[in-house]
Amino acid sequence: MLLPAAAAAAARGAYRLLTLSPVRRISSLKVPWRRDPALDATIACDRRFRQASRLIREVLLSPGRRLLFRYLTKRRERIRLPVRVPIFLQKYPTLLSVSSPPEPVAYPSPQLLAFLDFASRLHEQHAPHHASRLAKLLMISSTRALHVTKIAAAKRDFGFPDDFLVSLVPKYPHLFRLVGDPGPDASGDAFLELVSWDEKLAKSVIEMRADKEADVIGIRPRPNFAVKLPKGFYLKKEMREWLRDWLELPYVSPYTDASWLEPGSPVSEKRLIGVLHEVLSLSVERRMAVPIIGKFCEEYRLSNAFANAFTRHPGIFYVSLKGGIKTAVLREAYNENGELVDRDPLIELKERFVAIMDEGHKTYLEELRKKNENLQKQREVAARKGGSVAVESEEQLEEEDTLGAEGDDDSHDTSARYAH
Repeated sequence: MLLPAAAAAAARGAYRLLTLSPVRRISSLKVPWRRDPALDATIACDRRFRQASRLIREVLLSPGRRLLFRYLTKRRERIRLPVRVPIFLQKYPTLLSVSSPPEPVAYPSPQLLAFLDFASRLHEQHAPHHASRLAKLLMISSTRALHVTKIAAAKRDFGFPDDFLVSLVPKYPHLFRLVGDPGPDASGDAFLELVSWDEKLAKSVIEMRADKEADVIGIRPRPNFAVKLPKGFYLKKEMREWLRDWLELPYVSPYTDASWLEPGSPVSEKRLIGVLHEVLSLSVERRMAVPIIGKFCEEYRLSNAFANAFTRHPGIFYVSLKGGIKTAVLREAYNENGELVDRDPLIELKERFVAIMDEGHKTYLEELRKKNENLQKQREVAARKGGSVAVESEEQLEEEDTLGAEGDDDSHDTSARYAH
């Protein structure tokens, strides 16, 4: 699909201006990476949430939302769970219910079912928002299309429902066309194409910010990036000069045809940062795992070394190494305490899920406290009688809790111990 004539003419005009730019290439400039404790802490807090999400997904994607418990325990390595499945469910009992032996079956708990019902209603309520977000992702693509598997890999980052191909796409035939067979789990050979270009959606967050400022002050400022270096972070003089000149270049919208740009040029760099900025702005939490963004390299015309752009611009992005994976964070979206400034409505889904986990964990800790008190009483009684009792010590219980006997295989007998 071709861009409208006006947009194409604007792109050619920008090209004439940009070819006169004196800004030198950035390839020789080095910017040190510096840890941001507040943003790292925000990402680290998600660890249990991500683990729990992967675990329950195994059950929810099973026929009838029921899965033999012995099968679930064998998937611990695949879902990257640090402890055995029974131990994890003991700590968070409100996530899944497990039927009684001899063949225990895992299925959603009442709390989880209530959450899923709420999530369904929230997704339905925000369907127009989902459609606009999905359309914008397609509009950034040079082909105005994306492979379904790539969208599915990033669906949680953008807040799309798991069944977006069924519950969302068919509702907007004027925007989307599904080509090919995606299969039951969106892993087939299929593409989602943009049917019609919506000029109202072809504006980036940066351009809309400039429009809002124009409404306030009466003069539209030039669209540009907000550079916010963390406290105590200083750029060398050469890099400061480069950044100053680079910011003076005209902003290249991610929705504009960029095939005319010279790879590796400062202008191409600005367009690259614009695309990465927009993609992160479209995500629910304004952050994404770098490998997930990398799946869109071909369609978004990102170089193979696109990840280096995050560290080259520490005032725009932050790259966290928490969780064993690089996560790109849009710095302007967070305050100094690592809290989101502009909260997406779908954040409520995560908060409700975490609340369910906390509810179960509180019950688990209370039961653990009572058990430890009983053990202490047994020790005191045994000491008065001059004997001893074979009981687990508090330290042993704590070791089971934290280590989860990692490396041991889950057994059928162990699953019965935690059956509901």
